[in-house]
Amino acid sequence: MCLSIPMRVVEWDDPEGDFAWVERGEGDSLRRERVNMMLIGAQPVGIWILASLGLAKETVDDENRALIEDALAALDESLHGDYDPARHFADLTRH
Repeated sequence: MCLSIPMRVVEWDDPEGDFAWVERGEGDSLRRERVNMMLIGAQPVGIWILASLGLAKETVDDENRALIEDALAALDESLHGDYDPARHFADLTRH
């Protein structure tokens, strides 16, 4: 299974807009990687995308990014034995 991770476009690697450098904070460190942007086309610096295996799959708005970040935090907590369902997935319990 592959997970797409939210990453922010920080700079372009080529003038055609096919490859960009993206970043995301992970705890005290910064994850930076070069991704292929050909599926979604050139995007402005600062926009958030979902990346998986070096490929940008789609752009993501702040609301959906918050939901994805919450799900990733829940996954991380469950892997470390600290999962508390009351802290996550509020969008599913509002109904």
